[in-house]
Amino acid sequence: MESLPIVMSSTQSPKPSAIRSLEDAVSRCQGLGMRLSRQRRYILELLWTDREHLSARSIYDRLNQQGKEIGHTSVYQNLEALSDQGIIECIDRADGRLYGNISEAHSHVNCLDTQQILDVHVEIPIEILQKIEAETGIKITEYRIDFYGHREVPVDL
Repeated sequence: MESLPIVMSSTQSPKPSAIRSLEDAVSRCQGLGMRLSRQRRYILELLWTDREHLSARSIYDRLNQQGKEIGHTSVYQNLEALSDQGIIECIDRADGRLYGNISEAHSHVNCLDTQQILDVHVEIPIEILQKIEAETGIKITEYRIDFYGHREVPVDL
């Protein structure tokens, strides 16, 4: 399959490189002039270690269970700052926001049995993208797809 090229005009600045590790996330924070507080580092480390989509409350609980004392307000403020700067992912769901470590465009598989969200990188054939562009008149530069389904083998809960 052919990758979808991203075409930029001369007035657009290039997209920053993808964040693929905790070190990349820390470097991005520093490059943006964001203070890398102890609490911010805790949050980044947790997201990169656990590699799950977590609510602010889950992040708060896990960090405190690990003996890393952090307040509710600090968790929320740091999550908002990190997601606003594109360092972490924020997914808005009906039951609240979830945060993940992958910030670049990607898709999700949502398990309706476990409520788990899995990150996947799906590449749509260029012919389909071109058809969508022709029908809408919009040049596609990114896409995210949400898949929903049930486990083939039921999980005992």
